[in-house]
Amino acid sequence: MMATQSSALLPPGRAGARVDEFGERARLCGIYDRDGAPVYHDLSVGDAHEIQEIVRAVRAIPGQVLDLAAGSGRLTLPLLALGREVTALDLSQDMLDLLAGRLEEAPARLRRRCTLVTADMSRFQLERQFAHVVLGTVSISLLDADARPGLYRSVRSHLLPGGQFLLSTLDRGAASGDSDETVLRVTGASGTPYDLHEYWPSGASSRTVTILPADPPPGPVPVCTGQVGTVGAALAEHELSEAGFEVLDRTELTGGGDRHLVTLLRAVMKR
Repeated sequence: MMATQSSALLPPGRAGARVDEFGERARLCGIYDRDGAPVYHDLSVGDAHEIQEIVRAVRAIPGQVLDLAAGSGRLTLPLLALGREVTALDLSQDMLDLLAGRLEEAPARLRRRCTLVTADMSRFQLERQFAHVVLGTVSISLLDADARPGLYRSVRSHLLPGGQFLLSTLDRGAASGDSDETVLRVTGASGTPYDLHEYWPSGASSRTVTILPADPPPGPVPVCTGQVGTVGAALAEHELSEAGFEVLDRTELTGGGDRHLVTLLRAVMKR
């Protein structure tokens, strides 16, 4: 449900100042809930970042795919297009509802090979194992340090021998400089413009993302905001090793001069 703004919910930085200007018109919501999910989908559905690399890695090995934090299907649909069976797991039913709607519009051959599961990626139990477990869109950052060991245990129990775990990580890039906050004007797949605020102080273990309409309506103004942790490549590699995985490949998906440094890790279980 959207909530009327309160000072306790205001995002930090310039985003909070803008929300404060809206006063009682501001309606805050989470990025992945019923009201925020369509906005997140609008911004992410056309983003091809990391899809090519993940699809290439999956294509190299036959077998079924488990897509964790699948959301509205940014990776799920390209993986289905490979001809694979895909289980799409997400904690947000609102995001999976969006994926279900997209599947209804997709060819029947894709729908038949996709299973939707509402579950917590840090502790799930399915009655099958997979050749591939995928956790893209730097979604590992959604889990804190206490929850990530459960993720690794769950992945290990669902990965076939010889299977691979693909996950992307996030570090600050050089373009972030010393600035705590970055504001970008971005356009969704629908053509709607948004102002995306990212508040990420240097050295901080979490960042706050806030999405505001670039052209606020005269009435209530939706404000999607959420705080997520950050898991960099070095930390993820260390945790994977401690959990019994071996990282075989590291692929930088963005340049060192970008605002974000995204790395795709390919890991297998240690022998």
